Amino acid sequence: MDGRKAIQSGGRKPSKKTRFASSHVALRGWPAEVQPHRRTFEARQQAGIKNKSINLALSVVRRVLNLAARLWRDESGKTWLDTAPLIQMLPINDARKPYPLSWDEQGILLKALPDHLARMCLFKINTGCREQEVCRLRWEWEIKVPELETSVFIIPGSGVKNGEDRLVVLNRVAKSVVESVRGMHPTHVFSYRGRPVLQINNSAWKRLRATVGLKHVRVHDLKHTFGRRLRAAGVPLETATSLRTIRRRSWRSCWKRQTGCAKESPAKLRHWWC
Repeated sequence: MDGRKAIQSGGRKPSKKTRFASSHVALRGWPAEVQPHRRTFEARQQAGIKNKSINLALSVVRRVLNLAARLWRDESGKTWLDTAPLIQMLPINDARKPYPLSWDEQGILLKALPDHLARMCLFKINTGCREQEVCRLRWEWEIKVPELETSVFIIPGSGVKNGEDRLVVLNRVAKSVVESVRGMHPTHVFSYRGRPVLQINNSAWKRLRATVGLKHVRVHDLKHTFGRRLRAAGVPLETATSLRTIRRRSWRSCWKRQTGCAKESPAKLRHWWC
């Protein structure tokens, strides 16, 4: 029985030492061609890097090796490698659980952050957008929606994780954030000192969250907070899920899918949002 099966067969949560041992088995099984790189990934594990992050790096290595064995060729027309060595991904058994913020924690965190980061975080909490969707948000993507007395943003698929256009609906708080920054930058909604903000998870975020006792909170937890509060407000699970991943389509079809009644949808959505 390998390390992963041994862990899965047990009835209790594996310890950190056991999880590392299981991952070490996977790394130890690497072919000789890539054994020299094994120490690098083992060092990352010992440094506390999660297996999912290590797998992202491993996937790049595997991609390069596959290209070298199947597509890339030298001057004589031969592939760089005869065969690509098998790279085994590490088991995802050390993932950190989501941590939705309480209202008190939200107030403490936003008060500690500089204004430009606090606005972005508040927008993220109220829309469920991913970090880069917030950072890259552009004014040209805004569309007015008279039925809801607000506006929405349609983010092109090039800036969305699943590659499809995403519809971002603004509640009252998110709308107030947008209005507070209107005119600050000609192209991007969120900026700092005249330049678009590249990321929320910067040194200021990491330092200030720790000063208020929230070092464990990640930027992505703001998205989890959005989902948790939708459910707490009584929004049906199907609707809450669609609001976190909703794609571009006609407004009427969106309302039909979310509420089951096109005529009542604007009122229901306004009640949930405000």
